[in-house]
Amino acid sequence: MLATLAQTVAALLALTALAWTLWHGITEGRTALAFGVLVGLGELARWGSARTREPAPLGAAGALAYALLGENAGHHTHHGAPQVIAVVVAASLVGAVPHVARGKGPSPDQVARRLLSVGFAAVCFQPLYNSGLLEERVGHGPYFALVIVAVLVLTALCDAVLAAAMAHARTRWPFGPLLRDELRALLGIGSAVCATGAVMALAVAVAGLWALPVFSLPLLLTQLSFRRYAAVRATYRQTIASLARATEIAGCTPQGHAHRVARLSKAVGRDLGLFEPDLTVLEHAALMHDIGQLSLVDPVPEGATAGLPEAEQRRMALLGGAVVRQTGVDPAVAVVVERQADPYREQPLAARIVRTANAYDEMARGEGPSGALGGPLYALERLRLATGRDHQPEVVESLARVLARERSGPRGAARG
Repeated sequence: MLATLAQTVAALLALTALAWTLWHGITEGRTALAFGVLVGLGELARWGSARTREPAPLGAAGALAYALLGENAGHHTHHGAPQVIAVVVAASLVGAVPHVARGKGPSPDQVARRLLSVGFAAVCFQPLYNSGLLEERVGHGPYFALVIVAVLVLTALCDAVLAAAMAHARTRWPFGPLLRDELRALLGIGSAVCATGAVMALAVAVAGLWALPVFSLPLLLTQLSFRRYAAVRATYRQTIASLARATEIAGCTPQGHAHRVARLSKAVGRDLGLFEPDLTVLEHAALMHDIGQLSLVDPVPEGATAGLPEAEQRRMALLGGAVVRQTGVDPAVAVVVERQADPYREQPLAARIVRTANAYDEMARGEGPSGALGGPLYALERLRLATGRDHQPEVVESLARVLARERSGPRGAARG
């Protein structure tokens, strides 16, 4: 598996770099210590979960800056790529200890990606600089800065491809949308990390190590802004989850129905290649798809609305969409909710997915063995028989693939 291979390569790279550095000794120890402290502090300031795309941006920027460092206050540096990797590994391990003790340490995928990315940047830059070839060809003017930017761009692109490939290998979700999401993320915190790493390397070349704390401040402020934004998004999702539970509390739907439909809908959306913003709308719509049942005088037994007359289903869908619009949720969520009762050829894809996931959960809710009345196989066969008008065949088959993966064993979830 690709993820295991990447982790193995990263581990061998780290061990080789550490052994090389211990054997030859550390060159320019003061510089190595300064960048090691920066990377370690960046790891200590780690935030978010293992799924966060870049939970330690300061540490990542410091590691890239050290990989691209050619001069220190006008004096040539002579550390090589192995020392860069060794310092980053040692500092990252020290900084991650408190997080590991609390059970919130970096995931193996994140560690592997960090080492491989830093190693790639260092191998691209350090041999060219130490051999004098870079100075001979471009000097120390604007072309030198362009070389650093070019190496950073290549590093970021390789990291995005690696992240998407590892997620695809784990989950079997389409590679294209995963790569698109990773490239989109580069425009956010990824660009801030790369820009800060480049500025740090160029600033240390002129002003010395005092430039490190000065140019760390903007990225720390950016990290603080991202943390606040993440907190707002978490609160937003909690609000939607609380609204979704209203139908359960009122006795209109069984416990956990909305969350099961949301989980299945998001998995089907990923399998069909939806991008991250569309998946967010899909998940929120799935959580709130039954909110219209609050308008019923008598709750439907077990919340099984799929068997109701079309007019009643459409009335509840429209009422549900109206309720969603009053909550301040993204209007796209309301559109999906109010369109879920339409014939599938007239629905947006997200509404087709929610409708199919909802019908599956209602039909498969029984405790019978697979294939018995109310079981998963029975539910899938019923959905396949209803593909003429009620359910899109591609969505039903995607649901079947998702369920087959779940039966075959748990797989790690991708980032984001």
